[in-house]
Amino acid sequence: MKRDYDDIVKTLFGILDEMLEEAPELDEDTDLLEDLGLDSLAVMRLVEAVEDEFDLAIPLNVLADVRTIKDFAGQLQKMLEEK
Repeated sequence: MKRDYDDIVKTLFGILDEMLEEAPELDEDTDLLEDLGLDSLAVMRLVEAVEDEFDLAIPLNVLADVRTIKDFAGQLQKMLEEK
């Protein structure tokens, strides 16, 4: 199934809402570390949930370029198009 950028962003919002006990208002510019306070374990849980949802493996070097939800969605979109 082809997933467009907006669908990817909505899916990320849903995963983050489930992960966080008290999720703030999320938008594309939400910083995963600063705004959400994710530690390394939480980031790995997020990556695992995203990998399961989108049925792909996310290389760790991709995460170096991810700060915001928009960054993550863009990387996912690229990976899904290459799949």
